[in-house]
Amino acid sequence: MPSVAVTRRHDLTDGQWAVLAPLLPAAPTTGRPPKWEKRQLIDGIRWRIRIGAPWRDVPAEYAPWPTVYGLFRRWQRDGTWDKILSALQAAGDATGRIGWTVSVDSMTSRAHQHAAGARTDGHLQKEPPGGVHDEPADHALGRSRGGLTTKTHLACEQGQKVLSLIVTAGHRGDSPQFIPVLRRIRVTRLGVGRPRTCPDLVLADKAYTSRGNRRYLRSRDSAAEFVTRRWDRSDWRVAG
Repeated sequence: MPSVAVTRRHDLTDGQWAVLAPLLPAAPTTGRPPKWEKRQLIDGIRWRIRIGAPWRDVPAEYAPWPTVYGLFRRWQRDGTWDKILSALQAAGDATGRIGWTVSVDSMTSRAHQHAAGARTDGHLQKEPPGGVHDEPADHALGRSRGGLTTKTHLACEQGQKVLSLIVTAGHRGDSPQFIPVLRRIRVTRLGVGRPRTCPDLVLADKAYTSRGNRRYLRSRDSAAEFVTRRWDRSDWRVAG
C-alpha cells in the first residue's frame, strides 16, 4: 500500500508499515471491503496517544473518531496489541536491537481534575474498563501533597525501549514494585526456545536497594548496580 493521502510528521513511514503490516490480524474475506485502511486508523490511534487529546479531537483525515476508537478498543480487549508488541520485541531481540542491561525507575504523573469521583461499579457499565489486563481496583490513583497522582514503574533497556511496566497509585513506594516489574519482562524468541526474562545487568537507584531485591537478582543470576545521581557532579557513582 502506498503512503496515505494525508501524511503528518509522526505518521508511519512506508518502511515502518512494511514491518508492521504482516503482524496485523488478517482482514475478513467476506462482506463489504472496509472503507478505511488499517494504516490510517493506526496512524489516528498513534496521533491521539501521542497528543493526549480526547478521542473526539482525532483529525477527520484519519477516519471518524468512533471508527478509530473502535479499532483501538477492540484490539485492546482481544489482546491484539500485546501480540503485536511481542512479535516486534522478538524480531528486535533476534537482530540485536535489545540490550539486556535494564534500567528500573518510576515517574509520577498528576491526574486530571476530572479523575476524582470515578464510579465504583465500573463492571456494570455498558463497556467495562480494562481488556486483557484488568484495571487496578483503585484506578491507579493515590493522594499525595499535590493531589491525585499515578505512578508508572518502568523497566527499559539501554535503547530506551520499554520491556515492561506497572501502573500504581502515586503514593506507592518504588522498592515493592522492583520485583513485579522485572517479572513482567518476557521477550519471546523467533523459532524455538523459552522467552527471555532475565537481564544481564539491572541498574536502579538507591530507592531499590532492599535485601529482598538483591536476593531476587542473585537468584536470577543477574548482576546489579544501585546508583545515585549527585546533582553537583556529572558522573554516576556506585552506591554501596
